[in-house]
Amino acid sequence: MDVRVGDILIMKKQHPCGSSQWRVLRIGADFKMKCLGCSHEVMSPRSKIEKNIKKIQREEAHE
Repeated sequence: MDVRVGDILIMKKQHPCGSSQWRVLRIGADFKMKCLGCSHEVMSPRSKIEKNIKKIQREEAHE
C-alpha cells in the first residue's frame, strides 16, 4: 500500500472523538498518526493500520 507522510487516511472505525480522519506523521514498521478531530497522536503497527484504511486522500504537491 502506497502511504506517504502528509497523507490523510480515512479509517473504517471512528476515533472516540468522532473523527475518522488521520494525518500520517511518520512511516516505517509503525505509523505515527494525528487525529484531525482532537489532535491526539498515536503510533500503531503498519499491518494493523493498513487493514483498517478505507480511503487515502493525498496532499497535492505545490510547486
